[in-house]
Amino acid sequence: MAKPLSQSSIEDICKQIHGSLGNFSLLVRVFAGQLTQHECQKTRERYMEMYGEDLFDRLRNKIDGQASKTCMVLSSLMLSPHERDAIVANNAIFKQRGSVNYKALIEIYVGRKSSHFFLIQQAYQTKFRRHLDQDMLMALAASQKAHSAEVSVHIGKCDAQRLFQTGEARPGGFKIDEGVVLEILSKRSIPQLNLTFSIYKHIYGHSYTKHFKNKYDGEFEAALKFVVKFLNNPPKYYAKELEASIKGRKNDEGDLERIMMSRSEIDMNKIRKNYKNKYGMDLRDAIMENVPVGDFRDSIMALTSKTSIDS
Repeated sequence: MAKPLSQSSIEDICKQIHGSLGNFSLLVRVFAGQLTQHECQKTRERYMEMYGEDLFDRLRNKIDGQASKTCMVLSSLMLSPHERDAIVANNAIFKQRGSVNYKALIEIYVGRKSSHFFLIQQAYQTKFRRHLDQDMLMALAASQKAHSAEVSVHIGKCDAQRLFQTGEARPGGFKIDEGVVLEILSKRSIPQLNLTFSIYKHIYGHSYTKHFKNKYDGEFEAALKFVVKFLNNPPKYYAKELEASIKGRKNDEGDLERIMMSRSEIDMNKIRKNYKNKYGMDLRDAIMENVPVGDFRDSIMALTSKTSIDS
């Protein structure tokens, strides 16, 4: 683990980049390549103290044309993880009228610990003057699930039976009871949910999402499929999403940079391992082959090297 930067070193970086904010190659090398995300935030704070200017605002104001994606990555690195998640959640809900980016929401709601989610809610309210849990997926957003909670086979069986009785076993054909599903998702830990879906498959002979295809493939069902896939193996889920983004097989703008920023320094090493196992090549090589040469590619490449801090 690298030694944290001293205050004088951060001041030297501020002096280095002052007056060079149009030099994206330099900014990519410093913020995406050299600094941890925490150090990026400290540099933003010190730069404001030294020069009276917010680096985040300066870069966001440059989001126009070819430099937009690079600026988005660099400015986002200067936010705390919960501030960044708050902005992602707001964009997922409101950026496109009539269209919700459920995948981005699921990655936040299911993949964050309850302590982190509390900070996301605070940041969301501070920035947007709104309550996150009143905007979308209320039950998931209000969840108090803990990643380390003990699991119960009895609860898993009961939840699996409730899902079956309020869905597949309903008279007149399969139909999801959204209230029951959201209640279970909001109250159970991630390991407990994993056990429930495993028990469901064991008892009823197929996965809970089997009937979601074709006729029962609405927005809520699509979101649920993402939940189940995510819970089963988060690094595998991210590897698949990155492959689709890198190869241009999806139209969801911002997926590549969102995933790379949110998972760097957390489980990027596991994602790269899953990616190589599934697609037969290193994630870095795939980015080199498919993302155009430039500062944006350099920033994404730098993030692939930021594996979990304790790895």
